[in-house]
Amino acid sequence: MSGLSRRVLSAKAPIVDVHTHVYLPRYAAELRARTSAPRIYKERLLILDRRAWCGPSCGATGAWQGHFTSLYWDRDQKLLFMKRHDIDISFVSSANPWLDFLSAERAKVLAQDLNNDLEEYCSSSPEAEGFSGLKSIYGFGLLPLVPDISIPSVLDTIKQISALPHMFGVIMGSKGVGNGLDDEALEPVWEALQESNLVTFIHPHYGVDSAAFGDKPNGHVLPLALGFPFETTIAVTRLVLAGVLDRYPDLRLLLAHSGGALPQLSSRLASCITHDPVVAKRLKHDARYYLGKLYFDAVAYGTDELGFVSEVIGRAETYNTAGGEYNADLGSTRILFGTDHPFFPPLEASQKWQSVEDNLQAIRGVRVWSDSARANVLGLNALRLFNLEH
Repeated sequence: MSGLSRRVLSAKAPIVDVHTHVYLPRYAAELRARTSAPRIYKERLLILDRRAWCGPSCGATGAWQGHFTSLYWDRDQKLLFMKRHDIDISFVSSANPWLDFLSAERAKVLAQDLNNDLEEYCSSSPEAEGFSGLKSIYGFGLLPLVPDISIPSVLDTIKQISALPHMFGVIMGSKGVGNGLDDEALEPVWEALQESNLVTFIHPHYGVDSAAFGDKPNGHVLPLALGFPFETTIAVTRLVLAGVLDRYPDLRLLLAHSGGALPQLSSRLASCITHDPVVAKRLKHDARYYLGKLYFDAVAYGTDELGFVSEVIGRAETYNTAGGEYNADLGSTRILFGTDHPFFPPLEASQKWQSVEDNLQAIRGVRVWSDSARANVLGLNALRLFNLEH
């Protein structure tokens, strides 16, 4: 992101998508060469073994994400989707499972190659209409976070991403280098991400134990609706309990799917910590304070759900050990519009995407948000987070 000039925004309020994915051709070739999940087989995408993904509840379909069409990789299709939904700028990330299935040596090489590929994908995108000096597409880079990787290799990749003009963050799963995001081995990584000012987008992939989903033929509903958000909830809670946000208070973390169940369970979490003196002594603040230090995408599909997340963020400062006040406006400054493209497409190519329309309607329906607050969530928050507005 170094060297990119900043521009004053036009009078038009932008719509900015921070949760949109791509499977770049080089990555797709890696998946096509495999004989087990994750793989692309007969132009269908299998991201996890059926048993690991959803067990018997998937029925015969397994963990297929559908036909691997040009929606997954073609930038022109991405731009057409953006135009159809009046999206001005997108921050694109490689989709899961990233590099998790690779050896350390291969992950290191492929991460740097894919980061360069995504830089080209972004840098050659057209200018955002109505926003002089801004591209229509920017990116989140990939880190080689796999078991046995050397941490200096990860740090080298952070330096690479920081030097790419159109890359403003990294996307990261929940496993880290194999032991979760609270792994002490990641301390230099968190420090480097804080110093680089890159945004870290935390996104799920594995869900939870598929045995919990039972044997009824519920397809992908349980792993997508519950497994993904619960994975994020556990991963970020572990990160908070480890004191990472105390040691790196300027770390900028963006949580997928509105943070999963973390907002809803934050008071229960705080109560459990209070009754566990070992954990309580580890943290500088009440657990609810840290939610005000996080960013959340708005991929929640419901007005009341977004309003609740906003409320939880707004009360965060009241749990500051040094004292603080409720801030009703804070919530709307830390929630950002997203689409989860190219997943959940409509049945007809000419249609608008119901999932996107649901998220837009949810944002516009939050009763406690003013018009300016909605404009923040729809786009201005993203441009401020990525330092593209001044």
